[in-house]
Amino acid sequence: MPSVLILGIDPHKVPGMDGDAVRAVLDKELTRFEEHGIDASMTLIALDESAEPTVVAALTERPWDVVVIGGGVRKPEPLLTLFEQVVNLVRRHAPGAAIAFNTGPGDSVEAAKRWL
Repeated sequence: MPSVLILGIDPHKVPGMDGDAVRAVLDKELTRFEEHGIDASMTLIALDESAEPTVVAALTERPWDVVVIGGGVRKPEPLLTLFEQVVNLVRRHAPGAAIAFNTGPGDSVEAAKRWL
């Protein structure tokens, strides 16, 4: 069974965001992975000093076929440094994994399947 890790921003840690509503969409997406026969895990990152160790722990937990980096990590311009850090952590700690990008929390399955 292919394995996919989804890395995203923890919606409960973003001021002004309806964390529960976004988390419901993310959980629905995890269910979609199951429906496609893909073993998926999601790691949500806080925007603080815990980001790097959280990402490294997830990347080294097991071998991944694909790592999907969510739009919350890469789209907001103020997070460019975090995005670069995440990409380089994937290269370093999961070198055998393809890197994929979703357009939002509801199409991570399609992003991952492009590389499976």
